[in-house]
Amino acid sequence: MSQYQRPGLKKIEEFLYHETGLLDRMQLREWIDLFTQTGDYWMPVTPDQEDPVNHISIFYDDRDLMEIRLRHFDNPRSHSKDFTIRSSHVLGNVQIREFDESNGDCHVSCNFQCVMYYRDQQQLYAGTCDYHLVLLDGRYHIQRKRVDLINCDAPHGSIQTYV
Repeated sequence: MSQYQRPGLKKIEEFLYHETGLLDRMQLREWIDLFTQTGDYWMPVTPDQEDPVNHISIFYDDRDLMEIRLRHFDNPRSHSKDFTIRSSHVLGNVQIREFDESNGDCHVSCNFQCVMYYRDQQQLYAGTCDYHLVLLDGRYHIQRKRVDLINCDAPHGSIQTYV
């Protein structure tokens, strides 16, 4: 008999909607708190990139780097305070790819589109997200969020915040 039951798709979708909603509202403290202490956020620079450590990435932040970015964003003298960042995420095709009955861990994927507006410029980002979710104290947390942009290997300007 398995120790953990596979979560319903609705529960996973609600978690992902909550996570991207925090990004849309720029509630970065609460967003970072969704990650485990060893969790990371990774945006590869090539579609087939397998390793974030030995290859360059668009983003590769562990919890410490997330905290540094948050302190920079929250600093009253930061240039990021001069202009607001607005974004809107749309998620689709959410799938539970793998489920570990022994510990409740899930590998989840979804497609996304994110429109970001900053300093009179609007950017569209689209692609897939892969999540490794771990169950801690009865709630899911993010061990890794991998964001694969469909144009990851194209030139990009400065991406102002997490997508």
